[in-house]
Amino acid sequence: MMVIVMVVDRKENIITAAEQAFASFGYKATTMDLVARVANVGKGTIYTFFRNKEELFYEIMNHLIGKIKKIATNAIHPEDSFFVNLHRALYNILELRKEHQLTIKLTQEIKEFGTIQAKKALGDIEDAILDFVEGYVRDAVEKGEIKSCDSKITSFVLLKLYIALVFDWEQRHEPLTSEEIAGLFDLYLVKGLKK
Repeated sequence: MMVIVMVVDRKENIITAAEQAFASFGYKATTMDLVARVANVGKGTIYTFFRNKEELFYEIMNHLIGKIKKIATNAIHPEDSFFVNLHRALYNILELRKEHQLTIKLTQEIKEFGTIQAKKALGDIEDAILDFVEGYVRDAVEKGEIKSCDSKITSFVLLKLYIALVFDWEQRHEPLTSEEIAGLFDLYLVKGLKK
């Protein structure tokens, strides 16, 4: 039993060290030697758990996606309306993504180098968010909470609107508060702009 705990601890230590390395240096510049130094283990120890850097990287990304799904699921409160829950879930997810050092570094790396693995990782995160929203939209349609719609297209529009309000707007303006974003979400999607 003690050996299993030590193995799990060692693997978790490597994952934590690798996440720090990827967040600091990006995918491209992070090597297994660097991860070994940060984790304070021999490089061979890393290879007992992971075949290569890519496998280690995607293990980290899968942990992050799991965390995002948990945040989204925890944001849904049955007593609240569809739009209140959706706003809370998307806002919490995008705040995590905006503040998470690894996603910040990967976004920067894509802009600077166009690293394929970084693009795929951020694409996987977006796909996970879209899958969550699509399922939530589909459930709301089935319950009669919202009009019948194409859940895939609707989830895409909802996420892109949120990304625009949370990330893109603040590139040139003062950041919007959660309440302001909720108000705009309500205006555009619940009430509509038509008089």
